[in-house]
Amino acid sequence: MSVGAMGVFDRRLLLAVDARGYGSADTARQRDIQTVLPRLLADAAEAAGLDRASWRRQVAGDSEFAVLPAGSGEQALVEPFMRRLDAGLRAYNRDRVPAARLALRAAVHFGPASEGPNGFVGPGPVEVSRILESDPLRRALAAAPEAALAVALTAPIFTELVAQGYTNFRPEEFREVVVEKKEYRGRAWLWVSGYDVHTLDLSDSASGSVSGSASGSEADSVSEHTPGGRSDTPSAPGSASNSGSGSGSASDGAGGGDSVTNNLHGTVFSGNVVFGISK
Repeated sequence: MSVGAMGVFDRRLLLAVDARGYGSADTARQRDIQTVLPRLLADAAEAAGLDRASWRRQVAGDSEFAVLPAGSGEQALVEPFMRRLDAGLRAYNRDRVPAARLALRAAVHFGPASEGPNGFVGPGPVEVSRILESDPLRRALAAAPEAALAVALTAPIFTELVAQGYTNFRPEEFREVVVEKKEYRGRAWLWVSGYDVHTLDLSDSASGSVSGSASGSEADSVSEHTPGGRSDTPSAPGSASNSGSGSGSASDGAGGGDSVTNNLHGTVFSGNVVFGISK
C-alpha cells in the first residue's frame, strides 16, 4: 500500500468530556471530581459494550479526550453510553446540595484522526475539542441548572445516525447551532438531559440576543442556522421575517416629505430586495 508523507489516513470515533465549574471548585471538590469522573465514564462504557481499556485517552483533571479504536460502535457511544452516563450523574448528584453536584459537557465526532508524535493529529480532534468548548454548549448547560449532561453531536453523527433513526433519540430533541471557536466554524446538534433544548436561552446575556423557543423558533434558525444571520426562506413580499420584530407600521406615505419610522431588527425581505437591519 502506498502511504503519503502524512502517514496512514484514518477516521476514528472521538469523545470529549468536561466538567462544569471545576476551576471555581475548592481542592476537596476538585479531588472528588477527578475521582468520580473516570468511574462514571467506565460504567457508561461497560453498559454500552465499549472496551474502555482500548481507548487512547488524554486526561486533564476535569476533562477527557478519547480516541476509540477502529470499529467501535457509533450507536453505542451515542446511546446507551450517554443514557447511562446521565443516569450515573443523576445518581451521584442525588441528595447533594447544588454546589456539590456534577454536570458534564460532552461532544461526539467521527472524523480524521491519525497517530502523531504526542497523541493524535488531524481535523477530527480539533473539531471535537472546539465544539466541547463552544459557547452554545456551555450556555445550554448553564441555562439548565437541573441538568447533569449536555451533549453536542457533529454532523456525521447526527445526520447519519440520529436523524436516520439508528438510536432512540428523536431528531427533534436536538437543536442545531453554529459553532465559532478560534479558527473553527461549523455546526453541532445539542441535547440536554431533562430539558427541551429549544426553550433554553443560548444567547449572550450581555448582547441581548434572541433566545430559542419550545418549537425551535424562526429567530433560532436565523441566529444559529444561517451564517450572517440571514434566513434562506424568504417571507412574503413586503413583510418582515419572523427573526425581526417591529413597533409601529408604515403609513401610506401620502404627501411628499412625510417620514415613516420603523423600529426593526433582523432581516427584512421585500420582493427581491433583502435588507439587513441591526438594532
